[in-house]
Formats: sequence, C-alpha cells, structure tokens
Amino acid sequence: MKAFFLGVLLLAGYTVVAQQGWWSAKLHRADGNNITFTFNWKTEKGKPVWYIQNGTEKIKVDNILQVGDSLIIQMPVFESQFRIKKNSHQLSGVWVSRGSIKTKVMRFSATPGNKRFSPGLAVDKNISGNWAVSFANNKINELSVGVFTQVNNKLTGTFLNASGDYRYLEGIVKNDSLFLSGFDGSYSFLFTAKIIDNKTIKGGTYFSGATYKEGWSAIKDDNAKVPVESVAMFIKPGEESLDFSFKNLEGKQVSINSERFKNKVVVIQLMGSWCPNCMDETAFLSEYYNANKQRGVEVIALAYEYTTDWERSVKSLRKFQQRFNVQYTILNTEVTVTDSLRTEKTLPQVTSIKFFPSSIIIDKRGKIRKLDTGFSGPATGQYYIAYKKKFNDMVDKLLKEK
Repeated sequence: MKAFFLGVLLLAGYTVVAQQGWWSAKLHRADGNNITFTFNWKTEKGKPVWYIQNGTEKIKVDNILQVGDSLIIQMPVFESQFRIKKNSHQLSGVWVSRGSIKTKVMRFSATPGNKRFSPGLAVDKNISGNWAVSFANNKINELSVGVFTQVNNKLTGTFLNASGDYRYLEGIVKNDSLFLSGFDGSYSFLFTAKIIDNKTIKGGTYFSGATYKEGWSAIKDDNAKVPVESVAMFIKPGEESLDFSFKNLEGKQVSINSERFKNKVVVIQLMGSWCPNCMDETAFLSEYYNANKQRGVEVIALAYEYTTDWERSVKSLRKFQQRFNVQYTILNTEVTVTDSLRTEKTLPQVTSIKFFPSSIIIDKRGKIRKLDTGFSGPATGQYYIAYKKKFNDMVDKLLKEK
C-alpha cells in the first residue's frame, strides 16, 4: 500500500489538513449493501485533486472548494457533488445528485486505503470471458452480456444491454463469490453473485443508487449477443430526410439544412449531459470528428436535458463540451428527456427515441442511411472495437458516394 502523508490545502481563505493518497469510499444504502469505490487524493499545482478509479478509468475531479469547515467536491461532468467534513482519519458527508424532478442524496464515508472490498481466500475459479446474462426485473427477463477479465482474484468488466453498458466496473472474486462496483458521478452500482463453476453464475443481485435492486444470473457464452429489436428506431413511411432547427450553446439558431452541412456525411448524436454512456460516445465522436472533419464529415449533437431551463441546460452541456474538447455542433432542443412527445417535437420523421445515446447517419444528399440505438463503450472491449469498425466502415462508404 502507498505511504500516506499529511498535506495542508489552502482553499478560499481556509486551511484544511488532508491525508493524501488512496481512500476507500462508500455510498451507504439503507439495506447495508453499500456501493464502494476508491479514489486517490493528490495535490497538483498547489490545489487538491481526486482521481476516482474504476478499472482502467481515472476520473479527474479538480473542482474542490472549502466552505466553512466543509469541502464541496463537484463532479466534472454531471450535476452531482460531495459535501464532506474530515474527522481524524475519516471523511463523512453526503453525495448529492440533481435529477429531472428530485435530488438524490446518499450518505458518504471514506477511510484511508485502496481496497474496494475486503480480501478473501485464494480462488480456483476464473470467469474471464463473455457471459449471457439474464436480469430478472419484475419477473421480466432482460438479456444482457457480461464481459469479465479476472487476474488472480482481481476482477474488472461490465454488462452490456440493448441501451448501452454499465461502464467500468472493478472488484474481486473471493471464495465462491464475485463483487463488482462502479461510480462515475451519475451511475453508482454494486453487483454480487455466487460462482458455481467456470461456466455458471447464480444468485446474483444488482444494486443501484439508494434503493434499487434486482436479481441476475449468467451462463458462459463467448458468442453472447444482446437482442436489439425491442429498442430499434426506424424511418417513418414516406420520410427520408430530417428537418430541424435548434439553438446552439451561444443561442444562435442552427438548421440541418444550413450550408455548413450540405454535401457532407452528417452524424446526428442524440444525447444528454446527464447520460454516462453519452459521455463515452462523446469522447469517441469528438476524437473521430477532429481526425476526420477535413474529409467531409460533420457531427451534430441534439441534447435532451433534464429541464427546459436554458441556463441550467447550457451550463451542463458546456461542461461536456469542455471535458471532451468537443469541436462539433451541440444544439439544445429545449425538449426534456422525460417529455413523452420528445420525438414528435424534435424528429417527427422517425419512430420513438427509446434510449440515449442513439445516433442517425445522413448521407451527402441529406438522406437517412443508418439509425443506431445505444452505444457499446470502451469498457465492453471487443464489442466497442466492433462498434467502431461498423461506424468507420459506414461513414467511409458514404464518403465515397457521389
């Protein structure tokens, strides 16, 4: 374990003694199934910084302020923050996450250390690979894919379903059980289950946020796939092109029919600043756009936010824009994600937008050529590689067309 030392952080005129190094944190649930994660507390350029760790993901949190005897740690992308105090060698407080209707609050605590879960006995089972997963939600089985990598007793991976994936999860295998968790400022997950053998997992429970839970089980299947028929989006009969105009983050009206997008392949990203999978897709599209815009590719993000409050929505979208160096167009539809008529009000040429992110690819003549629901992010490994290949192949094909 890394050695710890005490550092003095000067914040907004106050002084706080902070123990730097690794911390083991908990979001406390009433049922005792606490969601655990780790973070590394550092000082960079004289200022405090947290690095929240989920597998290979490191989330840099550098907006940390002191107010009185408390610290406010603002998450970098989402509308969530920690409000904490330090007592001896422990942090305690709450995690506050703002939603579309109400604000979620969970009790938070952290102690020095880098253990997500308590260690167990040596294991003789290895569950690395792909798994066909069944989630039992209100007696309705939802089919998903589990992607796991196990090295000794350390476990990383994710779950992929029709609407996206559960992003980066990290944990352990101990005795005959597995434990995985993840926290990114929006998602807060805990997965537990019994490993029957290298091909069977049973008795699993998935915990999310303060109260939600459901059961799950899995069978080893290297060719496991997610059925997407139920979430598919289609062009309505008699339609072939989109026709929309919304304001960008500067308040200027931008139309899909403007000169900037003519004779170009245009990717329409349906997203929201509240959406963790949109974060991964934005990182991918931002990198792709910066490398390919000179080839005649444009990207337009249509944002569906929690509220019609322009200032709140734009503030959140700018955080997204800055975090991922987004150079392409972001438009605020001013239609909320919870609006039952969100599709009819924004893109009436297609069937219902069921999940975020989703995307629509338009050819150089302005015709709709591809509709995609969900997004397989980098935590899904080979599924992410396959998604990128299909995306690249599709855009390359349309760029070659006259």
